[in-house]
Amino acid sequence: MREITRIETTEKSSRVVKFNGMAFISGLTPVDSSADVKTQTRQVLQKIDHFLAMAGTTKENLLTAVVYSRESENIPIINSVWNEWVPKGTAPARTCVKATPARPEFVVEITVTAFAD
Repeated sequence: MREITRIETTEKSSRVVKFNGMAFISGLTPVDSSADVKTQTRQVLQKIDHFLAMAGTTKENLLTAVVYSRESENIPIINSVWNEWVPKGTAPARTCVKATPARPEFVVEITVTAFAD
């Protein structure tokens, strides 16, 4: 039987679930909700790096990403920060949608799946 590993689990969710060589990282939000779009996006990507490392993988192994943006006009800004962060030639399959965040001060939330053997 294959083992499921859960990282930072609460009653509601886990930050990371590892199973069968995959790492599923829950939607991550910025640390400073008062920051501008670029800063909030960078903070989320730093969190992703952190949780990928906890799962034993890196952003080069991303398979999918879902980017949630509070406002459509923020998507080009989020994309510019994303493009600087993702190593050339390793972009995952990605979806970007406009969505209302759980906390209105958040402008971006991102969830990813990565290969984590």
